Amino acid sequence: MINRVAPRLYLLSRMLLLFAATSMLTMPLVAYGQQGSTATPPSTTLPVYDVVSVKPNKSNGNNIRISFNDDSFEATNAPLKVILQIAYGIRQDLISGGPEWVGSDRFDIKAKVLDPNTAQLKKLSREQRAAMLPPLLADRFQVKAHKETKELPVYDLVQLKSGSMLKEASPEPTPAPDTPDAPKPGMGRGSTWIQNDGHSLKLTATAVQLESLTNVLAQELNRTVIDQTGLTGNYDISLKFAPENAPPQDTAGDDAAPSLFTALQEQLGLKLQPSKGPVETLVVDHVEPPSED
Repeated sequence: MINRVAPRLYLLSRMLLLFAATSMLTMPLVAYGQQGSTATPPSTTLPVYDVVSVKPNKSNGNNIRISFNDDSFEATNAPLKVILQIAYGIRQDLISGGPEWVGSDRFDIKAKVLDPNTAQLKKLSREQRAAMLPPLLADRFQVKAHKETKELPVYDLVQLKSGSMLKEASPEPTPAPDTPDAPKPGMGRGSTWIQNDGHSLKLTATAVQLESLTNVLAQELNRTVIDQTGLTGNYDISLKFAPENAPPQDTAGDDAAPSLFTALQEQLGLKLQPSKGPVETLVVDHVEPPSED
């Protein structure tokens, strides 16, 4: 899971929330999840949200609040396109079809599982919690959508000829999920977060695989990033860079943050190479405004 702490909103349109299990996120706090499919194993029967409330949000504010709890989901001031991104695990720039209001109108959504099996709900993965959303969207927004794989521009993440400078994380046993010592979402090993000081972004990750890094890069660049490094370990990552398309920095000299492309090479020994490859996209075939509660 990735938490982003940012005092400004100029990246709001670029760094968009996917989802965070069991934690509350307020934009511009942004969490990144997996970009892959939300499909679950065939043997898994997911719970269903029994009570769903959907209301238009006319506040004209920028803050978006998303939360997954054990037996509930809540979104405040969220465009439907953000919920589609969470539900299907596909970035918004890869979602096509549907009327303009899908990306502009905002909604408050509250969903709850009645008579929940608490033990089962606690064991659900982030992907499984996201997979509980498409039936909700089909019921309340009449959403019909399908995935298409297209050949699109991508970036290949590769090592420099001199090799990477990634620091492999030291091994550490993971506590059992239900113990008091279990790691909390957004904390400890396996966590990734981004801090924005107004001039630069600092990515910090602890004991993560490179998929976490490629997800962040894809969100920042609006282009799928494919790991071609051949590196398979867990790494501690620290990366400071200037955000793409950010306002000009008023800091000069050694304090000015490099571009993302330069930072990757100088700080991690990695490089982004333009390429083309198969990219999973989402096509919205049908959608309707929700009925009033």
